[in-house]
Amino acid sequence: MAADTPVDILQKVLENEILQSTKVVEEHLDAEIQKLDQMDEDELERLKQRRLEALKKTQQQKQEWLSKGHGEYREIPRERDFFQEVKESKNVVCHFYRDTTFRCQIMDKHLTALAKKHIETKFLKLNAEKSPFLCERLRIKVIPTLALIKDGKTQDYVVGFTDLGNTDDFTTETLEWRLGCADIINYSGNLMDPPFQSQKKYGTSFTKLDKKTIRGKIYDSDSDDD
Repeated sequence: MAADTPVDILQKVLENEILQSTKVVEEHLDAEIQKLDQMDEDELERLKQRRLEALKKTQQQKQEWLSKGHGEYREIPRERDFFQEVKESKNVVCHFYRDTTFRCQIMDKHLTALAKKHIETKFLKLNAEKSPFLCERLRIKVIPTLALIKDGKTQDYVVGFTDLGNTDDFTTETLEWRLGCADIINYSGNLMDPPFQSQKKYGTSFTKLDKKTIRGKIYDSDSDDD
């Protein structure tokens, strides 16, 4: 009888692991079914009530978020409105933009999609040229910049497209991943696996300020100025 080849051995190991995993899942399901079978009507009713209360609480939280302007990507008309918007929401993403910067339009498209998906976070935009005080206070030097604010404090920035694969063609999923890394949204994916293809090329380090930052002046992230 011929000896097993390395491929045969590997296949047997994989088959055994799959069988073991299946067995664990089946045992877990059997235990859950047995637990339900042993419950009397009162216990089942209490379980039902707990689940209904949880659903009710989730719905109430959703309505509270919507009442505060979550669920849509919108512009703050005046600089002073920023403080109230940030004060009333735990998680805020604010896009500092300029009308003449093309990359801001790209960012708008992705933020519009994410605002609808992640209603736990407030998504705002603010014209940098009309907000000199905030730009000075938050050190906004490159456009576009996203200020990521948690509990009223700016904890991170997305400056230009550096953290998004250094390309104008980044996906909404890539921006979603970056916001997830900052814990500013409830991200369900794997933070260790960035959506853009070449993780080794771009890396996963984040920049607080772009290299093109020059004190006292705001630059477009796609500018060729040194």
